[in-house]
Amino acid sequence: MNTFRIKSNAKINLALNIIGKKVNLHKIESIVSFIDLYDLIYLKRIKEKNHQISFKGKFSKNIQKKNSVSNLLKLLDQKNLLDKKKFKIKIVKNIPQKSGMGGGSMNAASLINFFIKKKMLKLKKNEMTKITNQIGSDVILGINPSNTILFSNNKIKKYKGNIKLHVLVVKPSFGCSTKYIYSKVKSFSKPQFSSSMQKMFSVKYLKNLNNDLEIIAFNKYPKLKRIKSFLLTTPNNKFVRMSGSGSSIVAYFYSKKACDNAYKQFKRKFNGVWCIKSKTI
Repeated sequence: MNTFRIKSNAKINLALNIIGKKVNLHKIESIVSFIDLYDLIYLKRIKEKNHQISFKGKFSKNIQKKNSVSNLLKLLDQKNLLDKKKFKIKIVKNIPQKSGMGGGSMNAASLINFFIKKKMLKLKKNEMTKITNQIGSDVILGINPSNTILFSNNKIKKYKGNIKLHVLVVKPSFGCSTKYIYSKVKSFSKPQFSSSMQKMFSVKYLKNLNNDLEIIAFNKYPKLKRIKSFLLTTPNNKFVRMSGSGSSIVAYFYSKKACDNAYKQFKRKFNGVWCIKSKTI
């Protein structure tokens, strides 16, 4: 049986607004992109009764037995959508956990993309929405990943253009609990995303936006605020923003050189804090 190698890219929130709350779920709008940092998924068919899932790599510690990938396979099996096929799946984790970059959710989305591409899975649009929502609210963003606008009514629009930004991603040793961060949301923003897609993915537009969850994360973890403040002092940064509910902070640059310089400056100031240089894809 062939072993397939699948890239599962990290997502970043260029902006995120909390618009309201409906029962237990918050209504958000967000501008999302993907970067050249990815987990690697190795997958092959096996003649066994059960799927076999394992995690390796720097960020594979403490991943629970119940995770986005096991939940996806369980769901597909319950609905008999994989026609009783079983898989051995090994995931090399290069995306930090609890970083706001959707590592686990994007793993599940990458598998759905793969199964559809290989004609092992057929899903209607409403089935896709239902399944992805059962695994995690951001899984849908990783279906055919590209620059995306998520509107407050849960509608998604894909932007075909390329924003071509270099990024410095910083993730301290601690992660942010999504549940905790959202539980502290007390105020809401007005919906803002009504401009053209091209405008919304321009730096001129993006730099005036926010991530509404920053204030909560910074109150809980003052180090995040210190990291952001430092990154804002690096020459030629276009804007700096937390991704998702944290704890990664991302600085955006037009040029690789400016990003390289910021990386060196950051390493001198915050030795031992994980950071990488990457770019939007």
